[in-house]
Amino acid sequence: MHLYIHIPFCKQACHYCDFHFSTNIGKKTAMVLAICNEITLQKDYLQRKELSTIYFGGGTPSLLSNADLELIFDRVSKHYTLQPGAEITLECNPDDINIPRLKAWRAFGINRLSIGIQSFNEAHLKFLNRAHSSAEATQCIRDAKDSGFGNLSLDLIYAIPSKSNAIWKRDLQITHDFDIAHISSYCLTIEEKTVFGKKVKQKLMKPIDDDFASDQFNILIDEMSNRGYKQYEISNFAKEDKYAKHNTSYWQGDEYLGVGPSAHSFNGNSRQWNISNNAKYLKAITENEISFDVEVLNSQDRVNEYIMTGLRTMWGIDIKKAGAIHRLQEETYPILNSFEKDGLLTNIQGKVKLTDKGKLQADYIASELFQ
Repeated sequence: MHLYIHIPFCKQACHYCDFHFSTNIGKKTAMVLAICNEITLQKDYLQRKELSTIYFGGGTPSLLSNADLELIFDRVSKHYTLQPGAEITLECNPDDINIPRLKAWRAFGINRLSIGIQSFNEAHLKFLNRAHSSAEATQCIRDAKDSGFGNLSLDLIYAIPSKSNAIWKRDLQITHDFDIAHISSYCLTIEEKTVFGKKVKQKLMKPIDDDFASDQFNILIDEMSNRGYKQYEISNFAKEDKYAKHNTSYWQGDEYLGVGPSAHSFNGNSRQWNISNNAKYLKAITENEISFDVEVLNSQDRVNEYIMTGLRTMWGIDIKKAGAIHRLQEETYPILNSFEKDGLLTNIQGKVKLTDKGKLQADYIASELFQ
């Protein structure tokens, strides 16, 4: 079983981000107490009480103080036990990382850091409105390694507007020089309600160039492959045995509990998601209630989720397994044959996987295969 804890606070808003967060950090203590209460209120959501992963996401979980973390871990321990070798991940920003905090995180049992680097280039960091500098980006990695964190994951963003691919190649080279175990790399996307979205609408900024983004994605795949990384999910690359256990659980359909505003949960039969409003979330929890929406999944929903998530991974999908979840439409097989003919996927004895060419159209291919 898996536990996700959403910490909905950031120091400042990155210009591309549309995740749920607030820069009003004054409510942080009240939110931590509410999250602890929700853990108790939701204690029976997962039938099994042994956790194999805990993931602190956000927002910026590295804004939590040691006292905040102690409250959360104490509450988790009241209702769950941890499997031996459980993966405990904390998302963090470079400007929050220092030696004392790293030592404290390790003392709490946190054994994996997901660091929001995004870029090592100063101009790109300012463009994205990140709170850290290029120097902090490199120093935090050195400090984390010196403090015993061998299991590091870096977030990088590609397709940031540039005259060439030189900056992107340098970002990847720096990453390789540090011998990082895991890379999550995402294409810069323009979301409507973000600063970038508003700039594009006002024609103060050009949309992301699709060809440029494709070039940088292909560079990413080649560089990672040449360095011995497995692209085990479209946006995630890892050295052997360094796959993100928590995120992999999502893609493989495991059950998980999410606590905090906007957090999602899945129990095998239904999905639910908490309200994406800090004030309303806090009010509900003080009344010992949880404000959420729920969707009960039928067999068609479940097979479509299996197709969507499975195709994104190196394991692909099994046509027999898909058919056992929900009877496949007759037109599914001609569509598969067409995609295979176009070099977008391989189909070997019913095991369907995307090719590198197909990964550029993953969402489209999945939607065409939906039942």
